[in-house]
Amino acid sequence: MPLSFDEEYRYSRHLVLPGVGMGGQERVKRARVLLVGAGGLGSPVALYLAAAGVGKIGIADADVVDISNLQRQVLHRTQDTGRLKVESAADTLHSLNPLVNVVPIPERISAANAMEIIPEYDIVVDGTDNFPSRYLLNDACVLLKKPLVFGSIFRFEGQISVFGGKDNPCYRCLFPEPPPPENVPTCAEGGVLGVLPGMIGSMQAAETLKMILGIGEPLSGRLLLFDAMEMRLREIRVSKNPDCPICGENPTITDLSDEDQYCSIQAPTGDECSTWEMMPDDLRSRIANGTPMLVDVREEWEQEDYPGFPNSIHMPYPVFTRRMHELDSAAEIVLYCSAGARSWLAAGMLRRAGFDRAWSLRGGLVAYKKTTD
Repeated sequence: MPLSFDEEYRYSRHLVLPGVGMGGQERVKRARVLLVGAGGLGSPVALYLAAAGVGKIGIADADVVDISNLQRQVLHRTQDTGRLKVESAADTLHSLNPLVNVVPIPERISAANAMEIIPEYDIVVDGTDNFPSRYLLNDACVLLKKPLVFGSIFRFEGQISVFGGKDNPCYRCLFPEPPPPENVPTCAEGGVLGVLPGMIGSMQAAETLKMILGIGEPLSGRLLLFDAMEMRLREIRVSKNPDCPICGENPTITDLSDEDQYCSIQAPTGDECSTWEMMPDDLRSRIANGTPMLVDVREEWEQEDYPGFPNSIHMPYPVFTRRMHELDSAAEIVLYCSAGARSWLAAGMLRRAGFDRAWSLRGGLVAYKKTTD
């Protein structure tokens, strides 16, 4: 698949690079990369792979653009709010490089479709932000013998590695099982520095291009840890685990399954939402009667920016399990945070511990303030 004159001119700075040249750029043109997630990590990955001339870029994401995404998801613009992210991404990438084939996949990669979609590509890049997708992609790539370029971000820190391939460890070699929901914070709850996904995603794009070109030393068997606050990089060696449940000597995972029920951070939807959630109006009437014990599970810096209810007990979520015994199990307890996710998890822990009158403020202080206004 020779390069056209337009391609030779566009990629001329690649063509003079040792280890790339005409042959390497032709390999880039033939490459097929699946990017799962068109958000913070997916944005720089997609932009740099398209700019580099990767011939086919599949982008899988079922989400739509929200104004709160734009602080870090540079694939999208304000006028894209409400559009499918894959449609917005395809427009941006085609405007950057009309010579590449961008395939929008407006659906979430799941156990039902992974084995149909992933075989169409050579390399999979993980741009997701949740554990269910992370474990699913790892398992699918191991079963299909595809390399997986992993990245993750939270607050001021990021991680990157390359999993899969012959004799190389997979994600489950490092983390065999998903963590319990109460230990899984979200970027919405904990925040993320807007520039951080650009830094980690750019490294993911670099690892992808290195594998396509067959140059350099990939991050296989190494987990790179990045701290933006200290501007430091640390490296952890990761060995292949002979007892790994999917790539070990006696694998127990031989097929795909969705991990949502094991590691999702999201509170249940529908009728289940009322299990231990309290609506803002109900809390307002209870406060007027002076009945509930209020517990703020936010961190201290959040209280400085947005004070909570007066006379609340401050019990930050990261230490909640160690301090929950201080609460009165016979009292009516209402826990709250900014948006309701951490308080929902904390209330669930109390319920399982026998606190039958523990509640979470649905929607958190954001919803309470909105209904008050």
